[in-house]
Amino acid sequence: MSSNKESFGRTIGFVLAVCIVCAALVSIAASGLKDKQVENKLLDQQTKILEASGLLGMTDGTSFSIKETYGKFVEAKMIDLDSGEFIDGDPLLFDERRNSRDATKSEKPENDIAGINRRSHDAVIYIVRNGAGVVETVVFPIVGSGLWDLMYGFVGMEADLNTVKNLIYTADFKETPGLGAEVLNPKWKALWPGKKIYDESGALKIKLVKGGAKAGDIHGVDALSGATLTSNGVTRTLHFWFGKEGYLPFITKYREGGLI
Repeated sequence: MSSNKESFGRTIGFVLAVCIVCAALVSIAASGLKDKQVENKLLDQQTKILEASGLLGMTDGTSFSIKETYGKFVEAKMIDLDSGEFIDGDPLLFDERRNSRDATKSEKPENDIAGINRRSHDAVIYIVRNGAGVVETVVFPIVGSGLWDLMYGFVGMEADLNTVKNLIYTADFKETPGLGAEVLNPKWKALWPGKKIYDESGALKIKLVKGGAKAGDIHGVDALSGATLTSNGVTRTLHFWFGKEGYLPFITKYREGGLI
């Protein structure tokens, strides 16, 4: 009698039954939490955009105040990167990472100094106005290789589209804690406000300086100590995205014609 109950077949059947039940529970939980995950991802993105634009300090950090401030001052708009023109489209449905994996919606850069492999044809930028409706900041998403992986972030620029207001990286990367991951350090982030991307001739000059930028260097920011490759990656990322294959066509049109 006991030999039948402890047979190999019954053991395997029991294990499979437990696996099926557990898999079903995990699947149900993941499905049930999907909307919450999307909501949290959007809230995190809005938080980073407010931080890049200098408005995060206006909130009390709650999800309600972040959504309210974002909705009051920030307008997301889609642009064609090649022409720099605004285009129709729903920014909420746009997914730069997904587009970059789709050969029909992306292209290989001619000079891929950011190490991104493919660049989406389109992008979403975030226009931030004050209470009177005047543009004060434009926030540009960026992505580029660090030491171990792609690093995503946002650059908030003042209305002259040259002066950096803030550079904010998201934390979903594989950079080394204490080294490349220092891009998240508030002390390093505090070095960016007021730096200029271009010089007076329009040449790209922003860079991270190994050993530290000299006092008064409006284009230089201290490199990350012990993280040369990540520092080089940050410089190359900025040069790519504010160059001709990135936002330069839009920036040129904005300066010339006041597209906003």
